[in-house]
Amino acid sequence: MQLIGLAGWSGAGKTTLLTRLIPCLAARGISVSTMKHAHHRFDIDTPGKDSHAHRTAGAQQVLVASSQRWALLTEHRGAPEPPLAELLRQFAPVDLVIVEGFKQAAHPKIEVRRTANAKPWLHPDDPRIVAVASDTAPPGGLPWAELNDIERIADFALHHATPWPG
Repeated sequence: MQLIGLAGWSGAGKTTLLTRLIPCLAARGISVSTMKHAHHRFDIDTPGKDSHAHRTAGAQQVLVASSQRWALLTEHRGAPEPPLAELLRQFAPVDLVIVEGFKQAAHPKIEVRRTANAKPWLHPDDPRIVAVASDTAPPGGLPWAELNDIERIADFALHHATPWPG
């Protein structure tokens, strides 16, 4: 598996870019999985569902399965958040894993930035940023693509992704 990340401030367009990048890569024959870091306490399981009752009763893990998909819910129960490397081991093998978030993790990243957000650039302080997708050219000479140039951004992702031994 190869690994590349998307890093940027909230509202920069990371998810929008990712949802356009996945079909572009798939059209090239690249199998893709994604990982999204949630910054807030989130829950995909809701009260009233049997799986929620299992979890709140104390189950460490609850696997929900149907003919369409399955999901494994794992409770930390006070343990620290698992590092990226541990989470990546949960994936079945694919050609490329794209990580959204996990800004502090040590993997190559494409910075995603919109000028309208008025946020500072990340790449001057993060040597792991290898390219930029933005509506304006970045300072410093990193490879750059307009946010709508999905083919070029896909090229960056494939060129800069690193093998994940996991």
